[in-house]
Amino acid sequence: MKQSLKTGLCFGLTSATITTLGLMVGLAAGTDSKATVIGGLITIAIADAMSDALGIHISEESNKVNSKNHIWEATLATFTTKFLFALTFIVPVLLFDLSKAVSISIVWGVLILSIVSHFIAKSQDTKSIHVILEHIFIALIVVFITHQIGLWTAANFY
Repeated sequence: MKQSLKTGLCFGLTSATITTLGLMVGLAAGTDSKATVIGGLITIAIADAMSDALGIHISEESNKVNSKNHIWEATLATFTTKFLFALTFIVPVLLFDLSKAVSISIVWGVLILSIVSHFIAKSQDTKSIHVILEHIFIALIVVFITHQIGLWTAANFY
């Protein structure tokens, strides 16, 4: 796989998982509203995908050895991956009650992070389990913190 596409895919999947889960868990805890969670997921799919794609674009431009094609491939791969993957978190919200949808989404996110982490570890000739556990641990910290913020918001502003 071309390095530009690998950059966009790995970054897009990882960022989409963590930011989307964080937003989803926080909104669900704070509002218990499917409409709010779905609106938030669509918003983050667009705004965060565009923001991160621009971030990758600028980061890749700062490296003088990257060609214009490499830069644009990484940019588009980041946007496409992040946008489409963030939208997958809407499916459980549409099919299940919000609490169950959040649980399913956490499992889905952990599965995707595990797969991405496994491939990263293999490409670096490192033990997969250490990389997988490190990345899942970080994601679960985000989930915990955003859940607490959602509860705090609900207690103080509703």
